[in-house]
Amino acid sequence: MARIELSHIRHSYKPNPKSDEDYALKEVHQTFEDGGAYALLGPSGCGKTTLLNIISGLLKPSEGDLLFDGTSVKDYSTQDRNIAQVFQFPVVYDTMTVYDNLAFPLRNRGVPEDEVGRKTRDILELIALEHKAGSKAKGLGADEKQKISLGRGLVRSDVNAILFDEPLTVIDPHMKWVLRSQLKELHRQFAYTMVYVTHDQTEALTFADKVVVMHEGQVVQVGTPDELFQNPEHTFVGYFIGSPGMNILKCAMNGNQARIGEHTIELSGLGNPPASQNTELGIRPEFVRLTEAGSGMPIQIQAVEDVGRYKIVRGLLDGLPLNAVVPEDQSIPESAAVEFDTQRLNLYADSWRVAREA
Repeated sequence: MARIELSHIRHSYKPNPKSDEDYALKEVHQTFEDGGAYALLGPSGCGKTTLLNIISGLLKPSEGDLLFDGTSVKDYSTQDRNIAQVFQFPVVYDTMTVYDNLAFPLRNRGVPEDEVGRKTRDILELIALEHKAGSKAKGLGADEKQKISLGRGLVRSDVNAILFDEPLTVIDPHMKWVLRSQLKELHRQFAYTMVYVTHDQTEALTFADKVVVMHEGQVVQVGTPDELFQNPEHTFVGYFIGSPGMNILKCAMNGNQARIGEHTIELSGLGNPPASQNTELGIRPEFVRLTEAGSGMPIQIQAVEDVGRYKIVRGLLDGLPLNAVVPEDQSIPESAAVEFDTQRLNLYADSWRVAREA
C-alpha cells in the first residue's frame, strides 16, 4: 500500500483554461495516508471521478504533482502505478468463468497456481458467488457482474491502492449494505489504502474513516463522519450531510448578536466576521426545539413528516425555511415556536465557518 499525495493538483478538460471556471478541479492539495479508508463525497460534476482518474493514471493533471510514498508518479502509466480500480459499471470477461475472471489478475502476474486458488476461493466466498464459480460471466446479471469487478479489485494484495468509482450503483440495497460491511472488514484486516467515490452520504459515512467532501471542483472539508455532522466547515457540507440537512439562515450581525428577521440571537463564544461579509447561521434540525408559541421564535408550520422513529417538522421562520426533528411521541402544537441550542450553532461568513473563540 502507499501514501498518496496530491500536490496542488488542477485539471481542465479545455486546452487553454483561462479562469477558475475552466477547471474541473480548481486546486486539490490532499494526502491519503498509507492504509487509510477514504471516501470522496459530493454531487455529480463536483470533480470526484476526475480526481480518482488522476490518481489511477487514466488522466494526467493539467497542473501539480502526484506522489506515491514521496515519489512522483505523474508520468507513470496506470500499470506502473500498481493500482486496482473498480468502475461504476461492471467490466468483466464474458467468455471466462467467474473463477477465471477473479484469477486473471493473479495469473497475469505469475502468481503460483496454489496461491491463485486460495485467494480466488476467498474472494468467491466474500462476494457470495461460490455456487457460480464455473459459470460463464456472460449469463450473469449486472449486480453479479459488478461483484466480480469488486472481487478482481480485492484479489490482489500487492497493489498501492484500491480505487472505487461508485461501485455499488447496480447492486440491490441489501447487498450494498453487505458489501460495504465486508469492504470495511477487509480494510480492518489488511489495511488496504482505499479511496471510494460516491454521491451517497450513507455509503461514504459508513465506509470511510475520513470523508473528503467536494464541491464545485474543490475539497471543502476532510473529516470523520462526526466532525462533518457537528462542525461543517462550509455551508455546502452542512446542507449535504444529514437528512434533512443543516438549516442555513441568512442573518445580520451586530457584535455577538445575530438578527434573523425580527429575532435576535446571542452568539457567545463565536467569532465576529468582517461586517462586509455575507453571514449565515447554521443549525442542525436535531438541535431545534419545538415549543408552544410564546416561549421562543414563532414559526409557521407547513408540513409534518412522520418517518417512524421521529418527525420532521417543516416550517417558516420569518419567511426562511426551517426544519426541526422532534421525537415520535411529541405532539405538534397548533401555534408553535422554536428555540435553538446555542452551543450547536455555527456562524458562516461567505459560506465558510467562523471559528469559535478559544
